[in-house]
Amino acid sequence: MAAASAGKVGAAATGAVVKPIFSRDLTEAKRRVRELYRAWYREIPNTVHIFQLDITVKQGRDKVREMFMKNAHVTDPRVIDMLVIKGKMDLQETIQVWKQRTHLMRTRYRQQHRNSENEGNNKVGIVN
Repeated sequence: MAAASAGKVGAAATGAVVKPIFSRDLTEAKRRVRELYRAWYREIPNTVHIFQLDITVKQGRDKVREMFMKNAHVTDPRVIDMLVIKGKMDLQETIQVWKQRTHLMRTRYRQQHRNSENEGNNKVGIVN
């Protein structure tokens, strides 16, 4: 039993190849990211209409782009696959209207309002 676990540790230390989640290489992972981005981009007009969001379609698409660019530095295909899986789950929840309007506004668009409020306070001279 101890020898089996020692063998596993030895294999991990020697740089054994880790099985990919979905993508075989970085190119395939990037393709999956582009597919997810396009799906989100196409879904934004429906989301704005169905949830009656107080944003324009352009603002929604800009936010999607911002969220994707936040993870643009990731180069590990396994990490990219996990992010794509989470993004697909989030997209499905949005399409199926399993979320409520407040969930979308709180997680996606509230940050814009906070930044503009902080800028306004700094202009007046209020110390945060």
